[in-house]
Amino acid sequence: MRHNKKFNHLGRKAAHRNAMLSNMACSLIQHKRISTTTAKAKALKKYIEPLLTKAKQDSTASRRTVFSYLQNKLAVTELFQNIAEKIANRPGGYTRILRTGFRAGDAAEMCIIELVDYNENMLKEKAAKKATRTRRGKKAADKVAEVEAPAVEEAVVVEPAAEETTAE
Repeated sequence: MRHNKKFNHLGRKAAHRNAMLSNMACSLIQHKRISTTTAKAKALKKYIEPLLTKAKQDSTASRRTVFSYLQNKLAVTELFQNIAEKIANRPGGYTRILRTGFRAGDAAEMCIIELVDYNENMLKEKAAKKATRTRRGKKAADKVAEVEAPAVEEAVVVEPAAEETTAE
């Protein structure tokens, strides 16, 4: 029985699985996007998201903790210098999995896993969507503001424009 055994073993022993996830995490940090199978991507997401959260706080303790998982100085430096400042305001969900179809050889489901803040195309689309947004209806707060607005306009005194005299 598999009671309370939730994570995917990926058909590997623990040492092989940890080494593979560490290597995949380093590749994801360095290249910002990697292509892999969906099962590995889901396992990698659970592996790297806590490390990205830990990287938000740049301290010796957090660097050592992250290094114990990654075992790659270049990846840790990249993570704490560049990636941490981009994800500083994000409360979670640092990675995105995009399914790409099935592999030709064995029909394994393939996907791309990427860091959310580094996909320039989706960032442009998100900015464009916010710019073209329109309001369809009015909320109760807006109706109250409309009722109060005429009362304020009546109190405003408009001064007549000063007449210009021209010498002819």
